[in-house]
Amino acid sequence: MSHKQARFPQPVASEHIPLKARAVSFSWDDTPLHWLPGDPFTTHTINVLHLLLPAGERWFVHVYKQALPLVRDERLRADVIGFIGQEAMHSQAHDAVLPHLREQGLDPAPYTAQVDWLFERLLGDRTLPPGRARRWWLLERVALIAAIEHCTAFLGDWVLNAEELDRRGADPTMLDLLRWHGAEEVEHRSVAFDLFLHLDGGYPRRVRTWATAFTALVFLWQRGTRFFLEHDPTLTGAAARKATFGDFRRSGRAGTLPTTGAMLRSIPRYLSRSYHPSREGSTAQAVAYLASSPAATAAEARANGAA
Repeated sequence: MSHKQARFPQPVASEHIPLKARAVSFSWDDTPLHWLPGDPFTTHTINVLHLLLPAGERWFVHVYKQALPLVRDERLRADVIGFIGQEAMHSQAHDAVLPHLREQGLDPAPYTAQVDWLFERLLGDRTLPPGRARRWWLLERVALIAAIEHCTAFLGDWVLNAEELDRRGADPTMLDLLRWHGAEEVEHRSVAFDLFLHLDGGYPRRVRTWATAFTALVFLWQRGTRFFLEHDPTLTGAAARKATFGDFRRSGRAGTLPTTGAMLRSIPRYLSRSYHPSREGSTAQAVAYLASSPAATAAEARANGAA
């Protein structure tokens, strides 16, 4: 075992599988605006994914294409390539929901313009001289992605087990989108962290970028939920009030959103020096869902037919 391997946390080998992108597609013709019946708050809290992920995951792909030439391990290189393919597909799938929202009278453009600015300008490429400064900025963004991927893997694991959404009659197409995406987040949950360890792995950078990512996600999510509730054409009066953390906690206790306690407990796990994402969630559960997902199985059939 090398000195670097001994210094860094080791993955659970059985949780690793080769990654592949699945060219899924969804029809939103029969999906109502409030796809969780009678619950616009939960609907719109989860709908924020459609606002954040297209730009965010395009940014992931852009950064990882810059990092790929620095990867010296062949298995990790294959993982990163698989990750890039899956994230590109996630971006496209969520982007395709936005025209459906516009048709329902909810135009997300004012919010998505701000998200685009964040990823393309604030976190985009900078005019830096070759060498230490340019590498520093790349490593900062690689570490930010690792922190964000901890959050998305947590959410992926949650939605795979969120039986209350089924009990309350969630729209099956939206639920399949969320669970297909969640399953792939669990499936590739170790890639971003492994790339961070491979290129840097510094603990101060891990803590600093986690704090940045978590603060930004909480701010953007709350802002996005409020945007949806305030602009939902079907809501008036008290129903269109601003979203609060109390609403989130109540939905967590009801099982339609993650609980506040579970989210808070995930933080020290990521910040532990012994943390590795392979100990979070279950690859077997993710793969089992992908084997039954209507969108994923249809994509597999199309791919086999084309072959």
